[in-house]
Amino acid sequence: MVKHVILWQLKDELSDAEKAQVKADIKAGLEGLAGQIPGLIDIKVNIEGLASSNADLMLDSSFEDEASLKGYAVHPAHVAVADGKVRPYTKSRVCLDYEV
Repeated sequence: MVKHVILWQLKDELSDAEKAQVKADIKAGLEGLAGQIPGLIDIKVNIEGLASSNADLMLDSSFEDEASLKGYAVHPAHVAVADGKVRPYTKSRVCLDYEV
């Protein structure tokens, strides 16, 4: 199994209300991919970090194998969420992929 974890920071110019909406939209969009992408075992987005955090939200996902992760990256449903709900609102992205 392969884990795919991403931490994002949202753009500074977004208001608190806009950030809350963007986080909710990202969560709904990414978690909505469950059952749509071959090899995707589990996908969760945490949008309720503690004040001590220096990231705004986290994706925690699991895949059958590295090939499934590569397929997810280019899958049209994932690309639509990434391009429409994530990339326009984030200023930084850190990713860690690893085998379990």
